[in-house]
Amino acid sequence: MLLKARGLQVRFPRRPLVMGIVNINDDSFSGDGSLDAGVALAQARQFLKAGADIIDIGAESARTNRAAITEDEEVARLLPFLQAWPALTAEFASPPWDSDQLWPPILSINTWRSGVIERVLPLGGDLINDISGLPDARNAELCAQHDAALLIMHSVGEPKIPHTHVSYPDVMETLDRFFEDKLLLAKTAGLSEERVLLDPGIDFAKQRDDNLAIYRELDRLHRFGRPLLLPVSRKTVIGQVLELPNPQDRDAGTVACIAVGIRRGAQIFRVHHVEAAAQAVKVLWQATHPSPIATSAA
Repeated sequence: MLLKARGLQVRFPRRPLVMGIVNINDDSFSGDGSLDAGVALAQARQFLKAGADIIDIGAESARTNRAAITEDEEVARLLPFLQAWPALTAEFASPPWDSDQLWPPILSINTWRSGVIERVLPLGGDLINDISGLPDARNAELCAQHDAALLIMHSVGEPKIPHTHVSYPDVMETLDRFFEDKLLLAKTAGLSEERVLLDPGIDFAKQRDDNLAIYRELDRLHRFGRPLLLPVSRKTVIGQVLELPNPQDRDAGTVACIAVGIRRGAQIFRVHHVEAAAQAVKVLWQATHPSPIATSAA
């Protein structure tokens, strides 16, 4: 399985990738955002040292109890980070964590409005993390024009609006139909299959049992032949299972979700606590995928 993102090519199977979440906002649900681009850059540097393969930079919280910011404000928050990104990665001549770390790292821009994507992709970024569910072809067209990859997340309705009472007779059947439609839409827009990733959208327009069903049956989505990103970090479903209302208390539950995701074949994990996630991924991958040397020695 091949993933292309601008000048990068990633072949799977390989050790799953860790995506570190960096927020340039002051209303992140996890309480770790900052409007200071310098703080965001320092966090990205720390994440790379801790083993991140992808940095996911976002300027607007997905929280539905906060008003949307303007496109101009979103671009203004992203611009200083995008301008400084090449110098940041140039600080490291080789992967700072270990040789299996993806290098150069992928820069993901977490945004969904085409007006923002149109303005920021010429400035940088390898991947658009689109939480809108690709309601039309525009974001796929923009990614095709700039040779960027597109992450398509399942959700219902427009972002920033609560969808807390949506129910599904069979959430996996819904995901099957959704991704069939969206992959066709992206292809029609001129975006090659190798530039598409899929995200089942944990916690987005889903209830507790829906989210748990996705963890149990994630491997059903491998039929699409595209890398699967599992957004496991500090999710509401973890808080519901463990009765932990504070998202920052959910890192152990996050690692448990990574273990489930690796067993079900997820290729990317989106997390806040990169160090814990990178260590968990490395141990779990080696425990379940013996190296050729180890196999021959046995």
